[in-house]
Amino acid sequence: MAKANEGDIQFMKPRVCILKADGTNCDKETAYAFTQAGAAVNTVLINHLRSGYETLQNYQILVIPGGFSYGDDVASGKILTVELLSFLKEELEQFLLRDTLILGICNGFQVLVRMGLLPFKKLGSMDVTLSHNDSGNFECRWVKMVVEQTSCIFTQKLEGQEILLPVAHGEGKLYTSEETINQLEQERHIPLRYSFNGKTTQDYPHNPNGSLRAVAGLCDKSGRIFGLMPHPERFVMTYHYQDWRRQTCSSPHGTIFFQNAVNYFRNT
Repeated sequence: MAKANEGDIQFMKPRVCILKADGTNCDKETAYAFTQAGAAVNTVLINHLRSGYETLQNYQILVIPGGFSYGDDVASGKILTVELLSFLKEELEQFLLRDTLILGICNGFQVLVRMGLLPFKKLGSMDVTLSHNDSGNFECRWVKMVVEQTSCIFTQKLEGQEILLPVAHGEGKLYTSEETINQLEQERHIPLRYSFNGKTTQDYPHNPNGSLRAVAGLCDKSGRIFGLMPHPERFVMTYHYQDWRRQTCSSPHGTIFFQNAVNYFRNT
C-alpha cells in the first residue's frame, strides 16, 4: 500500500479495530455506528492477532464490543482478559504508546477493568471490579445518565446533559475501596452516572445494578480509554428508541460517542 502524503492525512478515515472473540455479539452494531461516523472499520478475530495475521499497529481505535465473550463462563470478560494479557500484552503496550483510543462497551468494559486499563491504565493491575447486579437479575432496559466534566474524548460536547441509552447486563455493579472511589472522584475518572430527573441516583431501577456512586462508565486520566456498561451503538438511529414515534430527538444519544472518536483524529 502506498504511503499517504502528509497533506492527505487529515482526509483519511481513522481505522477502527472491532475485536471479536467467541461469544461477542455486538460487533456488527458497533461497526455500523463507527462507519456512520466516518471511520474505516474492520472486525478482527482475536486469533488473527495472536497468529500475527493482523496487528493493532494498523489501527488508531481499538474497540472491545459487548456480548458474552467465551460465554462468561468464569466471570464476565475474564477469559478474554487472560487471553489478551497472556498473548498480546506487548502489542497492547505498543498500541498505548501511540496517540490511540480504546473503547469498551458492556462486556468490553468488564475486560478493560479486569486488564487494568481502567481506571488507571495499569496493565495487569485490577483496581475496581464489575460484580453481579444487586437485583440478582439480568437488567435489560433504557436508563438515563448525566454526563460529567472529564477529559474523556468520547463524551465531549455532552457534559452537563442527561442522556438515554439501553443497558443489557448481569454484572454491571462497579465496586471498589473507599480510597479508590474517592480517587476516581478527585481525578475525574467518571464521565457517566446513572440518573433520575437530572440527578445521580442509587435507586433501582434507575440505577440498574447498584453501582457505587452511580458509576455507569470510567475513563483513564488522559481520556483516551473509555468503558461503559450502557450500549451507545444501540441508539444511533432515531427509531432505535422504543418510543421514537411519540418522543423525537434531533440526534440519537449514542451517535456523538462515535463521532467524537472519529473527529479526534480528524482534528489532530
